[in-house]
Amino acid sequence: MNGFTNFLNTKFAPRAQKVANNQWIVTIKNSILQVLPFIFVGSLITLIEIPSNWWKWWPDLSPISSFTFGLTGIFIAFLFPFNLMEVKRLNKQRMIAGLTSIALFLMLANPSWDKTGSNITYIFSEWGAGGMFVALVVGAYTALIMELFGKFSFFSEDTSLPDFVTSWFDSMLPIGLVIATGWLLSYVLHFDLYAFVVAVFKPLSNGVDTWWGFTLFLFIECFIYSMGISGWVLAGISQPLMLSGIAANAKAVAAGHAATHIFTSEVIYEFPWWGGVGCTLPLVILMTFACKSKRMKALGRATIVPSLFNINEPVVFGTIVWNPYLMVPLWINGLVLPAITALWLKAGLSPIPHALMQMWYIPLPFGTWLASPAISSVLLAIILFFVGGLIYFPFLKVYDNELVKEENAAAAASK
Repeated sequence: MNGFTNFLNTKFAPRAQKVANNQWIVTIKNSILQVLPFIFVGSLITLIEIPSNWWKWWPDLSPISSFTFGLTGIFIAFLFPFNLMEVKRLNKQRMIAGLTSIALFLMLANPSWDKTGSNITYIFSEWGAGGMFVALVVGAYTALIMELFGKFSFFSEDTSLPDFVTSWFDSMLPIGLVIATGWLLSYVLHFDLYAFVVAVFKPLSNGVDTWWGFTLFLFIECFIYSMGISGWVLAGISQPLMLSGIAANAKAVAAGHAATHIFTSEVIYEFPWWGGVGCTLPLVILMTFACKSKRMKALGRATIVPSLFNINEPVVFGTIVWNPYLMVPLWINGLVLPAITALWLKAGLSPIPHALMQMWYIPLPFGTWLASPAISSVLLAIILFFVGGLIYFPFLKVYDNELVKEENAAAAASK
């Protein structure tokens, strides 16, 4: 362990810091941090709404979540190019860049029009976390075009026209180019970027019930999540497969046969994913009780309650996304924990869940027992918890030491 920690400090940390300091990476991370309050609100509402599963009189608070966390895709589409223009010192174009990016984002969301052309319909889920990938692509493209025309002007430097007038005309060309791109892709070529993302991962659907397919799919979910892209972009593939898998298991058990399908939400969310995708609950506990930096302790305290109910957007977007120190252990957990789960269940050491149980918010291992009522199932869940924590610990320790150095330097400078 000492040798591994030394490797992390001397080899991994400098390279990770170099990646973390990249302008584009920093801008993405900062843009996501700016929408974190909306993510917190959405997570809080999810917790408050849990009693509605038993009490019909409980008020429907879902619109609050829909118009906070449910709009993160649009927020990122604006903030990414807006912030990047500021980093590139093109402040005059930051507002135009953000607004143009929103326009392109909405164009690529494939709206449908009625025959009169007066009513437009969107799939609301594509505006939120499910549209994060599209928002990042759109924001990056818009920023590149705006930067390309950053020094361009139709007018000479000694023009008598006011700056705001020249800015209007100079912005027309990049705006027109960006929107024309959206028109070409969506209205001429009928290209669906959301469907393209699903199509890229479609081949994985053929092998998700094998131990390697199960592991690979969950790793990809962790991989894209570490970049701020919600696993909901894969819902078009995963949700039908999960539901058909649990239905097939129920049918098999009713006929006196054993359940064989492991790619179900009852397996994924009740065994490896303590605290949410990537098994982040042990990380939050370590942040709260083992870290020395003020930042990590504060974030740990703020996110521990949502994490207990398997809501991890606050901690993921708050400290993991585009942070190489914690992205790497998230990826490792995305490989190791699903592999252990799949091999354990395939070996028959615990019963594979066969009853529909979509109550992912029940804290583990209580949810594990409900999905697969056996001591061996709870044992597997506990093993996965400790393995996940052991994987996070050395990376978190190195990152925490870096933050302590920064905090001490900031404190010394302020004296």
